[in-house]
Amino acid sequence: MAFPDYFSRIPTITVRDPLAEVLGAANGGLIEYSFTDAVKLCGHACPTVAGAWLIGVSALRALYGAETPVRGEIDVALPEAEDSGVAGVTASVLTLLTGAAGIGGFKGLAGQFRRNRRLSFATPTISGIRLSRRDTGQSVECQLDLSHVPGDPRCGPLLGNILAGQASEAERSLFAQLWQQRVERILLDQAKHPDLVRVKSV
Repeated sequence: MAFPDYFSRIPTITVRDPLAEVLGAANGGLIEYSFTDAVKLCGHACPTVAGAWLIGVSALRALYGAETPVRGEIDVALPEAEDSGVAGVTASVLTLLTGAAGIGGFKGLAGQFRRNRRLSFATPTISGIRLSRRDTGQSVECQLDLSHVPGDPRCGPLLGNILAGQASEAERSLFAQLWQQRVERILLDQAKHPDLVRVKSV
């Protein structure tokens, strides 16, 4: 299975999942997630998936500091409706990292380890994506601004040709290269830009 080389340079994050520990799925419940895992989940690498990854990692670091984040003990709320724009894709990546799921998620064991109803959409009282620790009540809100990492202007016409079935192999290859270059810039070159992902405590 081959992925772009830059995937291996994107920092990973380790979380502790108490359910995984109890069920023997991970030693000590420790699970390391990489951006590649997010790509496998979504089936593609794009600015939305990259932005969701950065939001999740940034929020968890803000909430837990030097502690290991506890997967399954975090609530996630999005201001948009589930079927609005890219909200569903973003939520999928955040579920991967936090365990927070909608009504169809894991319902727990004897009242413990529940994951369902910890992911919500169309939350009117928030201005960004909110992640909250269930143990301390601490919350952060995150806002993503991808305008700081614009795409190559050739991507639009190239994609149009691809979707119309009129692109040559060279055009398809160029589009893929240009597309991934932007994703790489988001995740590596500009990941620490102060306005790319803004995180504030609430």
